[in-house]
Amino acid sequence: MKIVIPGGTGQVGTILNRALSAAGHEVVVLTRRPAHEREVAWDGRTWGPWAEEIDGSDVVINLAGRSVSCRYTPANLRDMMDSRVHSTEIVGEAIAAAARPPGVWLQMSTATVYAHRFDAPNDEATGVIGGSEPDVPDYWSYSVEIARAWERAQDVADTPHTRKVALRSAMVMSPDRGGVFDVLLRLARLGLGGPVAGGGQYVSWIHDRDFVRAVEFLVERDDLRGPVNLAAPRPLPQRAFMRELRSAWGIPVGLPATRAMAELGAFALRTDTELLLKSRRVVPGRLLAEGFDFAYADWPEAAGDLVRRRRGDRDRAGAEGALVSGSS
Repeated sequence: MKIVIPGGTGQVGTILNRALSAAGHEVVVLTRRPAHEREVAWDGRTWGPWAEEIDGSDVVINLAGRSVSCRYTPANLRDMMDSRVHSTEIVGEAIAAAARPPGVWLQMSTATVYAHRFDAPNDEATGVIGGSEPDVPDYWSYSVEIARAWERAQDVADTPHTRKVALRSAMVMSPDRGGVFDVLLRLARLGLGGPVAGGGQYVSWIHDRDFVRAVEFLVERDDLRGPVNLAAPRPLPQRAFMRELRSAWGIPVGLPATRAMAELGAFALRTDTELLLKSRRVVPGRLLAEGFDFAYADWPEAAGDLVRRRRGDRDRAGAEGALVSGSS
């Protein structure tokens, strides 16, 4: 198949590009700064020659949007909103104008659309959409509105010949540098991988290989459309999540952090505490109902695999460095 991935140079796009290319598909990435073969320039807002790549393609997977790893200032929140909505709108226009539109349009969304809650999991049928929870920062509701506007932009696009799926994704865990797993592992290795603000908030996640398999599943299943949760079936409290990560790496202790300490740490890292403190108890109701089989349904096994792969990459890099040093 020919697969076009707008915004495909980030962590998730890199995972998909690597896996789908290895499977023999032709992958084209739309990016603001093309630097490699099969990367095409676009700005995520305006029409251009990039639209020719969508015409005649089989699949579009739109991942475009400003990273959430930043301070949630009013300007950054607005940029998150605009980058997501405008890119979705222009992708919809390109699909609508195509002489041979793609069969399916997978649109990135987020599990953040669901409410901050501890009492019950959120699936697609019974999950509570957030925005009106008591005792949470006011700007958390804007994050939910971003997610809703993102999905709405896809939903209203006039693409009658293209099936549309919104990927309500949890955090994608991979051993790659710069991803969320890399950040969490670094904190754990520094001794900071303990419970944050008590650690009762739920962490929803998905292993990178299950993420790829779920995308392939949704492409193949031409009867599935609308929102789909991409998350492992058993989210767990943050304190347990970090304990299992420490165990996988062999770190006995993780210092706890209060909410105030988390605020200071987030400020130093130029990120936001919503990523740490919001309870994202999300489960993949539709995937499970349709027979999708998770290879990594539980975090201990997933963390063990990610650590093995991370250490393998480190060992290979060390061996290559030794080889270069010895040959010189």
